Amino acid sequence: MSAKQQIIIESENCGKVVVEITKENPNTVREFLKILPIEEMANLWGDEIYFKIPLKKVEPENPRTVVKEGEIGIWIKEPSLCIFFGKTPMSTDSEIMAYSDVNVIGKVVGDHRIFKKVKNNEKIKVYLKI
Repeated sequence: MSAKQQIIIESENCGKVVVEITKENPNTVREFLKILPIEEMANLWGDEIYFKIPLKKVEPENPRTVVKEGEIGIWIKEPSLCIFFGKTPMSTDSEIMAYSDVNVIGKVVGDHRIFKKVKNNEKIKVYLKI
């Protein structure tokens, strides 16, 4: 049995966070992994971090707006990496909502609340775990 593929999301305030790649959107994952490593500045939207990534287009595979805490997705409308660690301004009492459709590509290993330490405009690095 092969080990699950993992990436690292790193910032000064949260350190290195391991994300396990999921199988929900394999085409999106394949294209995303091709652009790694990336380094961008964090934008905060409630308890979500997002930033643009250098993908020209993301095709909807299994898109959804309802996500779970700790999931990582790629926003389809304007390719961005989204890190969901709590409620967004669109969320309801019972569901965490993305602004619009995302293709989920991974899940944080461990405590996703570490991302609460990230500040707006903080540098975020994303790369393959070796």
